[in-house]
Amino acid sequence: MMNTALLLAQDDGNNAAGGIGAMIFLVLYLAFIIFAIAGVWKTFEKAGKPGWAAIVPIYNMIVGLEIAGKPIWWILLLFIPCVNIIVAILVCIAFAKAFGKSEVFGIGLAFLWFIFFPILGFGDAKYIGAPRS
Repeated sequence: MMNTALLLAQDDGNNAAGGIGAMIFLVLYLAFIIFAIAGVWKTFEKAGKPGWAAIVPIYNMIVGLEIAGKPIWWILLLFIPCVNIIVAILVCIAFAKAFGKSEVFGIGLAFLWFIFFPILGFGDAKYIGAPRS
């Protein structure tokens, strides 16, 4: 019984290596998230909206709907399970068109937002206005 307790108390260096690995992962993860949020921030600013709206829950959806030219009441649809997926894709397509991009780019915004929003925000895309339906 005592030998088991001694074996559990021994540190062979794996705990320290695991901790360092976790810290490296955390730093990279935070850098990735900050870069993605900065992309949304810059995209909002290009559309003439406040950049800080990108980090405010629910308000960022309202601003996104305004940029995409969709009615504000669509926010209710974004809270309905299954319907929200379709509405989000439609909003992202309209969002892409508001910056002169294609429908395929809009689908990229919907599914890989952390890549496509920085492309919009830091790239040469210009806000041309909400698309006409």
